[in-house]
Amino acid sequence: MPSIHIDNVGDMAVVECEGRLVRSEDAYKLRDAVTAQTSAHVVVLDLTEVHALGGGAVGMLVYLQRWAQENDIRFKLFNPSRSVREKLEHTNSLSEFKIASLDEMMALLGRADPRYALAS
Repeated sequence: MPSIHIDNVGDMAVVECEGRLVRSEDAYKLRDAVTAQTSAHVVVLDLTEVHALGGGAVGMLVYLQRWAQENDIRFKLFNPSRSVREKLEHTNSLSEFKIASLDEMMALLGRADPRYALAS
């Protein structure tokens, strides 16, 4: 079962996942973590430490993207590992998602909480 940790920074929620998202229970755990962020204006799903993504998890990511749209929440993926990116490309799902670059992530953090803003 994957490990999921949530950091709330201002009006942004960063959902950090670690492990493998390959079973139905994994996808439901992810769904529950993300859909609990109803007060966030931005939800970033950090996939840096996710090393395997099953078909059900891909479907759940698509569901979460649509859920976020319906709830006026920006939903972004951050730093998907190579295997996750390949799975999304293989299933033709990669174009469904907005993937935040490191610069964009830093800007989002800076807007959510001024303590994270970079000095100019």
